[in-house]
Formats: sequence, C-alpha cells, structure tokens
Amino acid sequence: MPRYMLDTNICIYLLKNHPASVSKRFSMHRVGDVVMSAITFAELSYGAEASPNRETEQRSLDRLAQVIPVLPFDAQSARAYGAVRFATRDRMGRDQLDKLIAAHAISFDLVLVTHNVRDFQAYNGLVIENWLEQQL
Repeated sequence: MPRYMLDTNICIYLLKNHPASVSKRFSMHRVGDVVMSAITFAELSYGAEASPNRETEQRSLDRLAQVIPVLPFDAQSARAYGAVRFATRDRMGRDQLDKLIAAHAISFDLVLVTHNVRDFQAYNGLVIENWLEQQL
C-alpha cells in the first residue's frame, strides 16, 4: 500500500540524481511505498516532449515509471479535486495542476513529498514532507 506521492519536482530530482539526498531518501523505502500522480507523469511527459533530447528524456521517464508506479486519477480523486478547488477558489487561474496533485494525494490519504511546500500549504487535509530539508 503506498504511503507517499512524489510531486513533480521530486521526480525531476530523482531523474537527475541531484540532489543526492532525495535519491538516498527514496532508496530507504520499499517497493510500493512511493507513487507518482498521473498528473505528475503528464507534467514530466510534457517536459520530455519539449526537451531537445526528447528520446533520451522519454526513456528516462519510462524507467522512472517502472520504479515509481503512476497512480491513475480516478473518480475519488476528481471528487477530492472539487472540494480542494472550491476551498481555494480565491486562487483561481493559478496552480491548477498543483490542486489536482494535492487532491490526488488527499483522496488516497498519501503524504505529498515536495520541495515546493509553500505551493501546497493552502490545501486542507494535505500532509506534506520535504525530503530536501528533513534530516534523517
């Protein structure tokens, strides 16, 4: 059963193996403990497509998805998104993908691992960890 959902920036750090502390922290978890949102996978896919090294980036992303399962965005997640978006309706036009990722983590009761803590603090019910700042 997964316990953590990785935000896009954490997946990028793993792809680059920098900072090494993120890879080290990731390696401490068992297979199945960590997932990425389908929304994160979509963002990473866009980045790979836009890269001058498109094929290399896509292969790297495919390898990452073999190690970190992509959690589908389902009806339960969509319902959570409705609540998140309504609660933060004063922030319309900003951070729509972050709202989807937050709702996805909330709907599965997962801890969201991100370096952009400030971007996610407004979402009630979301538990956040920053693997770059937390010492083991």
